[in-house]
Amino acid sequence: METDASSSLSKLQISETRALIPGLPNDIASLILSMIPYSHHARIKPTCKSWHTFLSSTKALFSLRGHLRRSSHLLIIFPQDPSISDPYLFDPQNLAWRPLPPMPCNPNVYGLCNFTSVSMGLNLYVLGGSLFDTRSFPMDRPSPTSSVFRFNFVDFFWEKLCPMLSPRGSFACVAVPDLGQIIVAGGGSRHTWFGAAGSRISSVERYDVGKDEWMAIEGLPRYRAGCVGFLSGNGEEREFWVMGGYGASRMISGIFPVDEYYKDAVVMDVKKNGCGKWREVGDMWSDAGRGRLGKIVVFEEYEGRPAVFMLDENEIFRYDMASNSWQKESIVPRKAPCNSTCGFVVVGGELHVMTLLRGGDLVENRRSRRQKRGGTLFIQIYHPKKKTWRSLVTRPPISLSLDFKTAILCTIQL
Repeated sequence: METDASSSLSKLQISETRALIPGLPNDIASLILSMIPYSHHARIKPTCKSWHTFLSSTKALFSLRGHLRRSSHLLIIFPQDPSISDPYLFDPQNLAWRPLPPMPCNPNVYGLCNFTSVSMGLNLYVLGGSLFDTRSFPMDRPSPTSSVFRFNFVDFFWEKLCPMLSPRGSFACVAVPDLGQIIVAGGGSRHTWFGAAGSRISSVERYDVGKDEWMAIEGLPRYRAGCVGFLSGNGEEREFWVMGGYGASRMISGIFPVDEYYKDAVVMDVKKNGCGKWREVGDMWSDAGRGRLGKIVVFEEYEGRPAVFMLDENEIFRYDMASNSWQKESIVPRKAPCNSTCGFVVVGGELHVMTLLRGGDLVENRRSRRQKRGGTLFIQIYHPKKKTWRSLVTRPPISLSLDFKTAILCTIQL
């Protein structure tokens, strides 16, 4: 590790004539500066010219932080359409926020939602979604998009990539970093402005990051939208799981469409040179159980084995693959206020339940009018191994109302 760290250190732009920290050799000072969390870099860059030059050597700096095991687990929040509303980078450990540039804007489309965001290395991907196109008729009918964008944290800019073969939103997606691939499955055209309707598809595609091209692979056994995806296993014993979602719909009184939610999952083997066949996993609950899946988060627990958790109202459940059932894990200590939504994400192996509170929802009421208007983010954090809860409070700089029913969350390690 020392050799790798020394190699990364030599690639950093360090001026021999300017001291990074007066009284210290520059190699020691550079190690100290590299340990500052990434979320604070934009704030301290203007300190002096030498710091600005040093912290601008992002590729070597990220490499050095990785070798020193100082990388931070960060959360990326998309409050609304990222082409008109800035995404934000949030560091839960240091309660630091940093805005990211908006995605390239297309003047002919608006209202992008139900897209999927995944990270791979130092890159952030935004795929698909549902939107309105002024060139289509009727203009008030949403349509899915096949667009794919990538944000490069080294150069700090967005670029448009090869679009998916099939436009889709509300789909399962997973990144396979060691193979340099992204797999998407299912999806449809549903928009958050409409509670039902929309198309569904069963197609599955695989994206090659190095070649910037998509390839169709065997489709899902049935149409499935609103589903979630995750990887299980490693090496040649790896599987792509697609869980939950909805397929057909039925009409109530011949007027109101209601979704028929799936209670099962489908699984496909993922190999270096291709993918296998789909196999179906039985229902995860009986007809007397819940009507649909709650919010799902997944992280690798041990040697490729995933830990799958679900937030259902005020309870957290854990999926047991052996019995194909959901087992109660814990109860969120503080229930969310009425008419509020919760965000559910895993950061650094801990489950984060996030709620946007207004001024009157907190015990501490001595706040400015601006704080009451913008709201406060209350985060309850659960450690699955220790079975313990803790909480933190922060005020996001997001001027728009943060609705976790429509906001998209993604994690990245920098």
